[in-house]
Amino acid sequence: MIARLLLCLAALGLAAPATPQAVPAPAPAPAPKAAQPAPPPVLVARVVARYPHDTKAFTEGLIWRDGGLYESIGYEGQSEVRRVRLADGKVIARAVIPANQFGEGLAAWKDQLISLTWHDGIAHRWNARTLKEVGQSRYTGEGWGLASDATGLILGDGSPTLRFLDPVSFAERRRITVHMPDGQQVDQVNELEMVDGALFANVWQTPFILRINPRDGLVTAIVDLRSVVAEVKVTNRDAVLNGIAYDPVGKRLFLTGKLWPTVFEVQLVPR
Repeated sequence: MIARLLLCLAALGLAAPATPQAVPAPAPAPAPKAAQPAPPPVLVARVVARYPHDTKAFTEGLIWRDGGLYESIGYEGQSEVRRVRLADGKVIARAVIPANQFGEGLAAWKDQLISLTWHDGIAHRWNARTLKEVGQSRYTGEGWGLASDATGLILGDGSPTLRFLDPVSFAERRRITVHMPDGQQVDQVNELEMVDGALFANVWQTPFILRINPRDGLVTAIVDLRSVVAEVKVTNRDAVLNGIAYDPVGKRLFLTGKLWPTVFEVQLVPR
């Protein structure tokens, strides 16, 4: 997948330039080819504000709700869902996930928060106000990212496939395949967040976020966050970009990463 993404980025001028080579002799003109779809536009982040973030938090899911951040933390024995005060990063409340489970994506549905587990196929349901567990749901396959829209939940498993689920029964309603305009599929799709009708997704172990059309899976923009990642200056190879939260009232977009010291509030602008 990363090779495919890099090919697209090269076409957009985001990859390193090739080493100059000797000019070969002219070759016969090739036969005309069908026009290729234009690559998606590239957006970059303008940092508006910076907020503290727990450097021990292995961020798997991040959402904005009721004036604060909610975060799902990974690793067996350390996984939890927590409410975090944006201004200073203080944990206001937490719910512990069983020690044998690896916490993953997080989404809100009505008065509940729903958090995934990586390998267990268990979705925990939490009262959003108290963080008391109020139930569980089951799903097949791995759990990576989770988001919600006006009709239900969107679940990713690290593949190019995103499943749209009934928020109560977890029954699958439909699915889409994340793909570039030329049809190339993109996997390693991780943390998910709905932003003004578009689905945003981290691509695991890369400094890029994809903006995806939730109707058909088409990538409609690539968000280049290399400048943000460079500012963090992490040395742990696991401390990757992962965490997207959106405040629909204030129109604020927040980004962070696993073990990062900072939550960034950003505005996205054309490159």
